[in-house]
Amino acid sequence: MPAGAASKVQNMDTATMVLATMRRRGISGLPRNYELVYEALNASNQSLTREFESLSRFPGQDELDLLGKKHFPHHHRQTVVEGAHDKMTDEVTAMLRLLKQEQSSLESYSKLLGETSKRISAKTASSSEFLTSVLGALSNATGDTMEKGKVVVEHMVERAREMEQVKLELDEYKRIANTDPLTRLANRRAFDETLSNLYDDKRAAMYHALIVADVDHFKKFNDAYGHPVGDRVLGIVAAVMKSTLRKDVFLARTGGEEFAIILEGTSLEVTTEIAERLRRTIEKTPLKNQKTGLDYGPITLSLGICMASDASSAEELYNKADIALYAAKNSGRNCHTVYKPELNQQFEKSWNLYTK
Repeated sequence: MPAGAASKVQNMDTATMVLATMRRRGISGLPRNYELVYEALNASNQSLTREFESLSRFPGQDELDLLGKKHFPHHHRQTVVEGAHDKMTDEVTAMLRLLKQEQSSLESYSKLLGETSKRISAKTASSSEFLTSVLGALSNATGDTMEKGKVVVEHMVERAREMEQVKLELDEYKRIANTDPLTRLANRRAFDETLSNLYDDKRAAMYHALIVADVDHFKKFNDAYGHPVGDRVLGIVAAVMKSTLRKDVFLARTGGEEFAIILEGTSLEVTTEIAERLRRTIEKTPLKNQKTGLDYGPITLSLGICMASDASSAEELYNKADIALYAAKNSGRNCHTVYKPELNQQFEKSWNLYTK
């Protein structure tokens, strides 16, 4: 391979390598496959990387899912949801059974009232003993019906509490399943879900923007100082994003050293100002060993920006922001680039070179 070609390959961002790997090994473009390959190539989890490399040349979906379920607990989501569904079904069935019993009890009581009314109205119903007997029966029946009603209400309240608990457990599961454990930001799954809903309202989507950011030379932190320092870098980037951006801004770690920001009700001018402010703040944030004083060097970000008005779908928006990110990397890193149509040709040339 010519020296220039080798240099370009080294400059390819992780997302491009993921797509090339998936294409070369015949892996379908499912979100969970993208996450699996991304994390495997990122090599932050050595066990995952080794196991992924040991898969067959063209792995089947069953192989990929088995590996994904082992390393990503949120891949068990369907099982958890099915379990909660079964529990909810049991609770609702029990509540319906109680209501049916209550209905039967009330129908019997209503029938007794009707028969008693007829007997009291009859001309033969003149005896005081008879009236006393009827009233006693009504009193007992009323007391029994009210007591049964109390029991039914208590059971219904208990069932409602149990169903509320299941809902709380599901909400907590969803929160955990959609949260990146290292940075506590939203993860790739949550990002995909949020982005997919962006164009539900076409008019509102025109005032949205996507920023994708990638930590420059992240592999060097891991190789030179170890993964704990690499994890600290990711933690610092996440913390700066949280403190720099508004609380209602959607932040996610989408895999490896890549982050995503979804802005609502914004313009290109405001979006670029936000991206640049974030880049400068990250660059000025020190990364030192508190015990030894060792300076690990500055953290810098490359950022790609695309306005939702420049895309017609969530997938196209992400792809264009990713192309802009790639252009920022090729421009020397530690900068932001706004998507423009002419960037497509530059990206395609590098892509064709990489996949040859």
